[in-house]
Amino acid sequence: MWNYEKRLEFPVNISKPNAKLAQAIISQYGGPDGEMGASLRYLSQRYAAPYREVASVLTDIGTEELAHLEMVATIVHQLTRNLSMEEIEESGFANYYIDHTLGIWPQAAGGIPFNACEFQSKGDIITDLVEDMAADAASLLK
Repeated sequence: MWNYEKRLEFPVNISKPNAKLAQAIISQYGGPDGEMGASLRYLSQRYAAPYREVASVLTDIGTEELAHLEMVATIVHQLTRNLSMEEIEESGFANYYIDHTLGIWPQAAGGIPFNACEFQSKGDIITDLVEDMAADAASLLK
């Protein structure tokens, strides 16, 4: 199905952990404008596309968003690895740590977990494309 090279297109090499920064970046993983919602949005909308070419483009964009998801997860992982318990507590990362330790889990920066309400798939190509443009515009504003 896929040829997968086990390397990121843009390598992430963070040498200094920073749990406070990880708490903000996790929102790009599973927050309201995050990569998880973006990938599911495109991959779900493709089935109602009236033309194969449009479905193909939506599939390509959805899989690209999955690659973004992997890069964001790598960033969060590298920002949180090797933290001491003191660093976890001082940074305010303890609540996340209690439930997930250092696992990557989709949530917004405020702790709200990802859910399917973060994206829309209406089955009408115009409505879906407007949703896509609005979502992409919202992520650019950050």
